[in-house]
Amino acid sequence: MSETTFIATLRALAAHPGARGLMDDAAVLDIGGAAIVLTHDTIVEGVHFLPDDPPEDVAWKLVAVNLSDLAAKGAKPLGVLAGYCLTGDDGWDAAFVRGLRDVLGHYETPLLGGDTVSLPQGAPRVLGLTAIGRADGGAPSRTDARAGDALWVTGTIGDAGYGLALLQTGETTPKAPISAYRRPRPLLLEGSALAPHVHAMMDVSDGLLIDAARMAEASGLALEIDLDAAPLSPDVLAQPLDGRALRLSAATAGDDYQLLFAAAPDMTLPVAATRVGTFAEGAGLTLFDRDGPVPLPEKLGYLHG
Repeated sequence: MSETTFIATLRALAAHPGARGLMDDAAVLDIGGAAIVLTHDTIVEGVHFLPDDPPEDVAWKLVAVNLSDLAAKGAKPLGVLAGYCLTGDDGWDAAFVRGLRDVLGHYETPLLGGDTVSLPQGAPRVLGLTAIGRADGGAPSRTDARAGDALWVTGTIGDAGYGLALLQTGETTPKAPISAYRRPRPLLLEGSALAPHVHAMMDVSDGLLIDAARMAEASGLALEIDLDAAPLSPDVLAQPLDGRALRLSAATAGDDYQLLFAAAPDMTLPVAATRVGTFAEGAGLTLFDRDGPVPLPEKLGYLHG
């Protein structure tokens, strides 16, 4: 069963309004007039991080990907609950705790509790985290984009995907893409600044194209993306690929954790972002670049199953 199919089977169980129909990356509960945001992400060795990634970096990534979901709701972190699997490697466990201390301290986020279990010797590590936050400026979903809205993305895309490719081939430079892959930066301040002004927002976790398509589908709209507008860093642009192939590679790579949002095209943005597309009545995703229409790639981004 694919990830998409499995989530669809769960929707009948998620009848509470806070679940947002499982169409978002976080749940939002109204508690005494406060919007409390809850999200949970799991990362798996060999899937979300490499077996030889430093444990300090794995801890950073585990926390950062969850805080990125809070950022996309404009929420400030209140704390986290961690799920940890012991494998008998005391040195790895100790280094992970050091990394956890560093990332939680950096983002001023307390550890509130969690659970530990033991895995069989040699089993891949499976690490989970629940993050809890409070959104005082509203918690935009991915379902409320409007026809005529522009689609914007912060930062650059494709850096983490390039970093992963470098590590998989044994390369250690350039450093910036590798850091983007191992130590993503949740955009908490940017998310808080954007939340009161945007119609829909999410983070880019599985790839620009697949996540943009999810926003359009959840909002019941069509979306056209200008592939040439996709913002790329100098490191990504330096790869030996032709223009269209390079941009498709970057736009389908995961782990960017930039903010993707829908807003009026004439809105004065409170943060730096690049316009990459336009929503319209209808359904489906289309791409174009300076040479005309671009066929959709076989895979728009990363999917489990």
